[in-house]
Amino acid sequence: MDFEWIMQYDWSAFILNLTIILVQLIAIILVYWLAKKIGSGLIIKSFSKLQEQQGMHPGRTKTLEKLTINVFTYFLIFILITIVIGIFDYEIAPLIAGAGIIGLAIGFGAQGLVSDVVTGFFILLEKQIEVDEYVSMAGLDGVVEEVGLRTTKLRGFDGTLHFIPNRQIANVSNHSRGTMRALVDISISYDENIDKAMDVLQKSCDEIAKLDETIKEGPNVVGVQSLGDSDVVIRIIAKTENMAQWAVERRLRKALKETLDQHGIEIPFPHQVYIEKK
Repeated sequence: MDFEWIMQYDWSAFILNLTIILVQLIAIILVYWLAKKIGSGLIIKSFSKLQEQQGMHPGRTKTLEKLTINVFTYFLIFILITIVIGIFDYEIAPLIAGAGIIGLAIGFGAQGLVSDVVTGFFILLEKQIEVDEYVSMAGLDGVVEEVGLRTTKLRGFDGTLHFIPNRQIANVSNHSRGTMRALVDISISYDENIDKAMDVLQKSCDEIAKLDETIKEGPNVVGVQSLGDSDVVIRIIAKTENMAQWAVERRLRKALKETLDQHGIEIPFPHQVYIEKK
C-alpha cells in the first residue's frame, strides 16, 4: 500500500487551519454566551421597569419575559449556526434562502405547528393564563411555569412537568383569578344540639380569621349541608388569597375538631352492632 501521499501532505498547513477554526469556534461560542447573558439580563430589567411603571401583573410580566427570552435565544442560535457554517466556507446566502423555503414549507405542511403558534398567540393576547397561576387544561391540573408560542409548561402537584402543545388546549379553567374558596364539611352526632354546635363552630372560625391574614372573607358557618346515615354535616366556607385555600382548609379542620372536643360535642364514627341469634 502506497503511503507516500501521507508524507507529501502539508500537515503544518492542515494543523494551522484546524487551529484557526477551533479558535474561531471557541470565540463564537463565547460571544454567543455573552450575548445571551447580556440580552437576557436586559430583557429582565426592561420588564421589571415596565411592571413598576405601568403596574403590570407579576404573572403577566413573567409570561412575556420568558417568551421574549425564548424568542431571543432562538434568534441567537440561528445566527450562531449561520456563522459556524460560514467558517467552513459554505455560502450563507443560500442558507438564508433555504431557511425561507423551509419556513414556507412549514407554513403549508406542518399544520400542527401552525395551529400551536396561532393558539399560543391568542392565549397570550387574551391573557387566558399567566405564569404561576393554577389552571386546568388538556385534562391536567397544575401551576403554569411557562407559556410559549408552541408549548405551555404545566407543573403538576406531584412535581411532574407537563409539556402541552397549544393546539391541545381546547378550554382553560383558571383557578387563580380573584379570591379562592375554602370549603370544610364537619359532622356532628344526631344527639347533639345543632344550634349550639353551629354557634361554637362560628366562634372558632372568628378566632381563626383574626390570626390568618390569607383569609379575606369568613369563615362562615352556612348551615346544615346534609343528613347522613349517622351524622349531621355542617358546612363552613371562607374566601382566601390565591393558592391559600388548601392551607386554610387544613387549619380549619384542625381548629374545629379541637373546638368540638373542648365543648364535648361528639363527632360520629361508624358503629357496628352484632346480634347473636340463639
